[in-house]
Amino acid sequence: MTAVSVRYRTNTNGFQARVEAVPADKWESPAPCEGWTARDVVQHFVDTSGLFLGFIDEKLPPAPSVDDDPVAAFHSARDAVQRALDDPAAAQKEFEGFFGKSTFEGGVDRFLSADAFVHTWDLARAAGLDDQLDPAEAERVLEGLHQFGDAMRTPGAFGPEIEAPPDADVQTRLLCFAGRQP
Repeated sequence: MTAVSVRYRTNTNGFQARVEAVPADKWESPAPCEGWTARDVVQHFVDTSGLFLGFIDEKLPPAPSVDDDPVAAFHSARDAVQRALDDPAAAQKEFEGFFGKSTFEGGVDRFLSADAFVHTWDLARAAGLDDQLDPAEAERVLEGLHQFGDAMRTPGAFGPEIEAPPDADVQTRLLCFAGRQP
């Protein structure tokens, strides 16, 4: 496994812990992403995973829908991306992405891994779960998101930056940069 593969697994393990802990009556609770519910956060994860796999001519395997079983849908999508990352040939496949040519591994590291990390907080907030993120990874993700600039600020991605308090910790700075109100 590469560092990218390990990082993706670690970040999605945090998301997984929240997905598996969502109480049945919280799936329709509003998420911090405007207009989204907890279920929508998981749907976004599944859809984005399928999008990135499609960049390298791969598909998500058949799985229950997020409406029917959000936990199983999450596991299926996460495992499919992880398998591709752990396969050196798939991980190094190139595609023309939003920001030019990239490898699958590079795209996952720059976007999917960071996206799962931020959405861990969104899902935790929607479901009333532990919303603490790893500070070292929050710093790494924040640095990476700065490279996207305003290109990341689109509906269904990240909203306008919110000014963080001057004494904010790294999690708060990350969330404010991603348009979240901590």
